[in-house]
Amino acid sequence: MKKINFILFTASLFVLSACSSDNDTIKDEEKPTITINYDGGFPQVCESLQRGETYTFRARLADNEALASYSLDLHHNFDHHTHDDQGATCSLDAKKESVKPFIYMENFSLDGARKEFEIEIKILIPTDIDTGDYHCSFSVTDEVGWQSRTSVDIKIVN
Repeated sequence: MKKINFILFTASLFVLSACSSDNDTIKDEEKPTITINYDGGFPQVCESLQRGETYTFRARLADNEALASYSLDLHHNFDHHTHDDQGATCSLDAKKESVKPFIYMENFSLDGARKEFEIEIKILIPTDIDTGDYHCSFSVTDEVGWQSRTSVDIKIVN
């Protein structure tokens, strides 16, 4: 009987010690930040990009704990749509149907629990794509899943 009580007591201690309260852990409830509004950030609102040229897209990322990934999305805005995170808008050309729009979408992972990072992505704007209104959207995700993004209107010209 003493042996059974000892086993039950030991098992109870093990179960209780394995439990923890959420109050013991500080949760990361802060979203990461992303900005292109600094010297060197690119592109800025209403920037014109030339077909056939290579550009380095730059944005600064930061998080209170650790960054996990980021992405860059370039797509046409021939239908004049907007994004909920978009700041200023530029004068737009007339709406049109796309024939050969430029689309760039890439996701990138970050290693090493970085709290700050500067995106630098070189992109060649093809010579044979539709000119006109485009959006440039950056996004960032931290290691617990919080996400932020920013978008700007740009133009691709001849």
